[in-house]
Amino acid sequence: MSSKKEVQLPPLSHSERSSSHLPSDDKRDSRGQIISRISTSKFLKIKGGDTSVYLSTGADHLTSEIIRKPREIRCHGSLTQPRFLEQLKCYLKRQIEALDIHDPQVQELRLQVHQEVFGYLIEEFKTYKPIFSTIKNEYDITLAHLREQIRDLLPLRAKLVLVSEQCEKRILDLQVQERDEIRALKQERRHLQSIIESMKGQESALQIQVDRLKEDLATQYQLYRDERDARRLLIAKVSSMHSTQDIDDDDNKEEVKPEDPGMLKLALQVCREDLTKAQVELNRLQAEYDNVVPLRDWENLNHVHEETLMKLETLQTHFEKMKSEYDTLLEVHRQSAPAVLYSNQSMMQPSSNNNHSVTPRPNWEQCSDILGGSERCKELFEGQSSQKKLEIFLQELNGQVLDQNEFFTGLGTSNDVPIYLRYEGKLKNLKLKKADVVKVIKEIWRDKTAENEKSDDCRDMKVFLHNYLVEHYKEKAGEWAYSLMESIKNYLEDDLICLFNDILTGKVDESIYHGQNQLLSHLLKVLIQSDTTECGSLTVVEFREALRKAFPLKSEQDIQELLAIAQTELKRNAVRIAYQKLYTEDTNGRHKEFLSLVKNQATAERLQYISELRVQLEGKGEVDAEHLRAAFKTIDPSLNSATLDWNLSVAFQTEGCELQTHTLDTEVVLQRLSVANVKRSGPK
Repeated sequence: MSSKKEVQLPPLSHSERSSSHLPSDDKRDSRGQIISRISTSKFLKIKGGDTSVYLSTGADHLTSEIIRKPREIRCHGSLTQPRFLEQLKCYLKRQIEALDIHDPQVQELRLQVHQEVFGYLIEEFKTYKPIFSTIKNEYDITLAHLREQIRDLLPLRAKLVLVSEQCEKRILDLQVQERDEIRALKQERRHLQSIIESMKGQESALQIQVDRLKEDLATQYQLYRDERDARRLLIAKVSSMHSTQDIDDDDNKEEVKPEDPGMLKLALQVCREDLTKAQVELNRLQAEYDNVVPLRDWENLNHVHEETLMKLETLQTHFEKMKSEYDTLLEVHRQSAPAVLYSNQSMMQPSSNNNHSVTPRPNWEQCSDILGGSERCKELFEGQSSQKKLEIFLQELNGQVLDQNEFFTGLGTSNDVPIYLRYEGKLKNLKLKKADVVKVIKEIWRDKTAENEKSDDCRDMKVFLHNYLVEHYKEKAGEWAYSLMESIKNYLEDDLICLFNDILTGKVDESIYHGQNQLLSHLLKVLIQSDTTECGSLTVVEFREALRKAFPLKSEQDIQELLAIAQTELKRNAVRIAYQKLYTEDTNGRHKEFLSLVKNQATAERLQYISELRVQLEGKGEVDAEHLRAAFKTIDPSLNSATLDWNLSVAFQTEGCELQTHTLDTEVVLQRLSVANVKRSGPK
């Protein structure tokens, strides 16, 4: 505390100083006068917040008087405290009452007041001043040390409060999260309990139905057995009647004794047991010989097989004979072709009798067999020019060709034919629609992706397509293969169908398709993460930020183009964009304009990346793995080692240590990379 307080005692008057030489009674009177004077003096003086206390200077003599004459006070038996002590008490009381109890530093002010009073005592009692000063200094040092510790601990206290608040906030967050998880688990438990209850109800209903069916079966079985027994008894009775009639006709007629009912019941019981054993044996035989072919059927099939082999040998002989005849005719035609050509040229030359050239006219009546008879041929060609007749003939022929498109002719089983088209004979044209083609292609890609995830050794698309068709369509695999290829050629304007055809024919790598799927999945994941409200839509600003997060390498122009096409596709310029509707497909299974633009931009970026690589490799006729690796690192420094190794394996069609020994033409390397999913890596 910076305020300085000074206490001064007022000087004693001459009468007060001489009072020490007076008699005791006079001294007592003089002491009363001194006390009255001190009581009327002023002790406090406050100026601008600093308190200066002025005690009468007579306090010095008064104190000395009190100290020098304690015995006189005791002798009189007076309990009056020394005047100086009373003055100090009064001063201490006034100082403390003058303090503001609401001041945060009131305790320090109180301490300072007590220090000042203690200082007055030290100054007054000269004899004890050294020991009092030592005590005061120790207390001051201790207080200063404690203040320093408090000053050091105050920031820690604030930090402790902050950490405590953070911990409490974290605990509350964890409690809220735990409460949400508990609520979700409870809902899931209730849902599972409802499912279990419904399944238990279904199980009980099915059990009741099974019990009822068992009872009905037992009842029906009992009825059948009773009916069988009744028939047997009836047959036995009829037989007995016939036997009785025969006995009556006999000369030695004997009376027939009726059979014992107990014996009949016993025989019936034995018959039932034998029937049960026979039924069990029959069931066992049916179970054991269910897949066994009877000898009669096997002999019939073997006989048919031998007849088929004989027919095949006969047809093979006929085919070889026809082939030899065809070769002979072909050789004759080859030998006679120059003569026919010379004859035609002679006919085209100008005649010596006239000056105009002779042009042979076709015999249109020879087309009557193709056009449906001579009458229809005459009806079509009547009054028409040769050019018009040719057009009519071509139209009719084209219509017949279209009718012939009902069937495909197999390309054979040679190695130059793709494995999925290695069939012979006539194959029916299924005439698949575009939706059917898209559905089949998506199923093929789904199975192919699942197989790639399970095994690192991926099969070629041609082999996989052949196995897929055989597995799903069995004996109709050939029809599906040729019909699918025909439909793919008719619908190449579709992106999905065109990409499948390019991958199947080897124009592009399979990684292009998987890269497009990963790109669209990544974009959808970022959009879902940006949808904090989980309402299925984003504002325009949020949608733009999501596009920037998903595609950090795209320019602002590309982002704006994607945003504009998304708003156009949704047919409104609202403040929110329903991003889930952008992933819907049309009736033919095609993606809409937004996703098509995303794929087109990715293709353009990939080709731009290859162009930069081409510039980097410019002037090199051949390139090896190290040069290609350095070129990739130059144009794309953030490219990781795994992606770089994959790019090199695509370029050189090999992996591992064999890369170090491979050297290829630069154009071949760039061509392989341009048809694979080689793209620039994103920022780290």
